[in-house]
Amino acid sequence: MKPYPFLLALLALLCLPLPSQADEVRPFGDGAGYCGTAEDMDRFVGFLEKHAPKPPEDVPALVAGISPHDEYLRTGRVYYPLFQRFSAPEVVVFGVTHRKIREKLGQPEEKLIFDTHARWQGPYGPIQVSGLREHLRKSLDTRHVLVSDEAHRMEHSIEALLPFLQHYRRDVRITPIMVTAMPFDTMEALAKDVAEAIDAYMKENRLALGKDVFLLISSDSNHYGKDFNNLAFGEGEAAFRQGIAHDREIAETYLAGPISPEKLRGLTARLWGKDFRTQGDTVWCGKYSIPFGLLTVHHLVAARSPDGRLTGRLLVYGDTQTEGVLPVEGTALRPTTPSSLEHWVGFLSAGYYLDESPGGR
Repeated sequence: MKPYPFLLALLALLCLPLPSQADEVRPFGDGAGYCGTAEDMDRFVGFLEKHAPKPPEDVPALVAGISPHDEYLRTGRVYYPLFQRFSAPEVVVFGVTHRKIREKLGQPEEKLIFDTHARWQGPYGPIQVSGLREHLRKSLDTRHVLVSDEAHRMEHSIEALLPFLQHYRRDVRITPIMVTAMPFDTMEALAKDVAEAIDAYMKENRLALGKDVFLLISSDSNHYGKDFNNLAFGEGEAAFRQGIAHDREIAETYLAGPISPEKLRGLTARLWGKDFRTQGDTVWCGKYSIPFGLLTVHHLVAARSPDGRLTGRLLVYGDTQTEGVLPVEGTALRPTTPSSLEHWVGFLSAGYYLDESPGGR
């Protein structure tokens, strides 16, 4: 007796190989806080071109930057001056590992979190993940590597930057990395290993820092109010003004001018407190991504330009209370979080360049 045709077809289907997770596209998760379509992103950037601060003209070509990742209607004016200067085809993105993800993963420490997605969804289509990701995973000590697609799907700090990257460079490739808590000495050693691996990849592919490869750090600044267990200056208008001044002082002291490991150690003393697991005198969600990312850029610059020095420039500082909600019409963007004197978030954008003047190093 011959088998029925539909049984043969069923057996054939069962024998097909299942698609690997590496072939999947990491979906775009937030269509309200960020622009998930080309039409929305084009309209939003068109608004910013008319109303956002222009980037300073006297800043040299950038090799790295710090960007906020808060929702666009509250933060768009702060994103724009950094990304308007962006043109590199390849970007390493150092993201935050927010509390919910840390809890989900069992509070990992001393880890860089990678994913296996071949592409990430952007407003203009899928964004290719660079071969640098696998190069890094193979180059780094396995004790410091964690692979979790779930973590990257839950985390928004990298996703928020992709619409801007893809708007200014449709063929952009990314290397997404989430940074976890770690002691400063471990952070510096691991950042140096990452820099050496990136340097080797760039040499092999004849790539130039800044022109071909850009390093981008995701971070929002102070999170103030009862919801964040942060009332360092009390409550009300006076506390808000003190909190903003305090935030700006940290940014201007540690994120602008020449960048060195010693300076970044000072930054962590402010953001971490007595050790890497504690809270300092402000609540920044980028308290690990910023020092790790800047240490990596510092070591990469040192490897590629011994006579140069990494130097930073603050572009814009803002906060949810002062910025309010941008009056952008005709998009799916909606405010998704509250803002008041009792619940506000600060954020900044900063650019980093190579100072090769005689006094640069």
